Amino acid sequence: MKLGQNAFSGFSVDDMAKAMEFYGHTLGLEVSELPNADLMQITIASGGKVLVYPKDNHEAATFTVLNFPVDDVDEVVDELTTRGVRFERFEGDISTDEKGVFRNGGPTIAWFRDPAGNILSVLEG
Repeated sequence: MKLGQNAFSGFSVDDMAKAMEFYGHTLGLEVSELPNADLMQITIASGGKVLVYPKDNHEAATFTVLNFPVDDVDEVVDELTTRGVRFERFEGDISTDEKGVFRNGGPTIAWFRDPAGNILSVLEG
């Protein structure tokens, strides 16, 4: 048995059409509808898959559901901002700068939300 060989993650959204538009167009990821189901699959650069499914009583996750490692967080934040993505701003222990980037220990990271309110991030690494 090879338990992790084809493992994948998944999370819910409240509007599949908005999710397809956001992940496919705004973020520029490869997305596809799965046949005979109201499901979406995101294919990430490594070839891994993420399942996105509708849920009538969806509640946005209070944690980061998907992280995107990038070479330059500032460059990606600037690009996504021009595409309409709004980055979260935090004060206190996880204080972010005016762009929404956390630079104070740990990886340089910026958080944003999908249309369903799920938390995503871009981080250097």
